[in-house]
Amino acid sequence: MTKTLDYYDSHAEEYRDDTVNVSMKYAYDRFLFYLPKTGKLLDFGCGSGRDTKYFLSKGFTVDPIDGSEEQAKIASAYLQQPVKVMRFDELDAENAYEGIWACASILHCPWQELRDVFGRMMKALKKEGVIYSSFKLGEFEGYRGERYYTDLNVERLFQLVSGYENCLLLECWKSHDQRKDRFDEMWLNFIVRRID
Repeated sequence: MTKTLDYYDSHAEEYRDDTVNVSMKYAYDRFLFYLPKTGKLLDFGCGSGRDTKYFLSKGFTVDPIDGSEEQAKIASAYLQQPVKVMRFDELDAENAYEGIWACASILHCPWQELRDVFGRMMKALKKEGVIYSSFKLGEFEGYRGERYYTDLNVERLFQLVSGYENCLLLECWKSHDQRKDRFDEMWLNFIVRRID
């Protein structure tokens, strides 16, 4: 993860400019469908702060975190609230959130680390809480340029979520990248619920 975080530190403004105005409304609507009208959310790898800002506008309390110090600074200025610098494997909250939003973030974890991180996310949810996450669609794992990726297809998604007895897969869907210059790139999105 260190090399990937170095990338985001050194390309923080470029990444913000590339993502801050991308519309995620379709995914927002599907995520919010499973949530109460208010509550506490974790934006797990918040990047520019785009998604936190949307959820704040809907009346939620949001804890935005990012592993990149530079991304956190940019998001904090954009949101006018602190953004905690924290790696995914440092999450230690329990029964804290109605929802966790992990948009194009935990895909940077190697598969073995991903299983641990996902378990931490499940533990951080309140009962009946939900997680949204998105991964590049495929079976690839390794470096693309300076960033590490673990891609998911439906089979690999089932392998991931079936490791947790209290995890119910509510839905998954494929989507095109919402950036016009990357429309041909495909993503796998999913929502799970903690059911214990």
